[in-house]
Amino acid sequence: MTEILKSRHPFLDFIQMAFVLTDIHSKILYTNRYAEHLFGFAREEMEGQRIRSLFFQEDLKYFLPNIVYLTIYKTGFEGDGLLRQKNGVGIFVHLSTASFKEGGETFLAFSFHEIQRLKRLEREKLEMRHRASLGMMVEEMAHQVRNPITSIGGYARRLRKGPVSSLKTEVYLDRVLQETTRLEEMIRRMEELVRIPRPVFQKENILEIVERILQTVSEGEKAKGVSFNLEEGSLKGDECFYVDRSLVARAFSHILENSIESVRYQKGKKDRNRIRVSLACDEEHTEISVSDRGEGISKKNVGRIFEPFFSTRPGQVGLGLTFVKRVVEDHGGKIRIDSRLRSGTTMTLIFPKDRRRPIRREWVSSEVENYLSSL
Repeated sequence: MTEILKSRHPFLDFIQMAFVLTDIHSKILYTNRYAEHLFGFAREEMEGQRIRSLFFQEDLKYFLPNIVYLTIYKTGFEGDGLLRQKNGVGIFVHLSTASFKEGGETFLAFSFHEIQRLKRLEREKLEMRHRASLGMMVEEMAHQVRNPITSIGGYARRLRKGPVSSLKTEVYLDRVLQETTRLEEMIRRMEELVRIPRPVFQKENILEIVERILQTVSEGEKAKGVSFNLEEGSLKGDECFYVDRSLVARAFSHILENSIESVRYQKGKKDRNRIRVSLACDEEHTEISVSDRGEGISKKNVGRIFEPFFSTRPGQVGLGLTFVKRVVEDHGGKIRIDSRLRSGTTMTLIFPKDRRRPIRREWVSSEVENYLSSL
């Protein structure tokens, strides 16, 4: 079969798609010229090797066996995947497979179409959307910064006008310090939002992340009368999800800050200073919910709380929830809000439990195990 392809089908060397032929055990028998270009291996290096050399180690347990099984026993496989070049760098391809028989033998055909540029364009489109949002924030920031600066200048000029009583001086200085602190916090939050890195996904323990943040926050809030309840529900201690630990921890911290501020407005109201954090998991998603019995959010404001600089509380910057929304979206997740004015708010962060498709993390059929054991 290899000789036939090399001698009778030279056109395979001229198509702009990588073509690989293997036997039923996925041993490479033939590759075309474009396969050399796409994967960086010389043709002689690939032929005689198993096709597993083009896959990353993490995909050898499920993804590749599933593809081979579907190719031999079903109608083949078609879909996108991240494969491995010779230098170890990943490359996105669209993979199509098929099997056929010739001379009593079964052969597997793999075709790879490079879609790296398409993936890059998708990322650039997402970045353009973020930059457009950033432009709106910068304009609003100019307006927001102007107010505290004007206030600072006004009070400073009053202090410079002749002698004043010490009481007035103290009041003016307090206002100056309040406004400068607000301005500094605004700039810090803005920098945090602008500099959000792309998530680096790793397998993390959800309970461990939440417990660590709660421990840090609760130490300072207990003295102020705010308490926390963590409800694990049916969550198992080893439940994990694929996230950027640092970004999720920061997003969770912002949600807690909002609830803390909300219950502080309920001073003197019994049982209103308790914040409940609950965790939940199903086959596909992980949820982190934060519930308070604070001031709540009006219907007209629910749709605006993620807008840059929007806040109903005097002196607040209004960028924390904008940061949360960006992080959750970058993780492919979503946010659910349930709030009633003067009754409280529950905000739930929903993350994909495993960003990998099912074909990459489980067998498509129990028969795959039988197939593997027969090799």
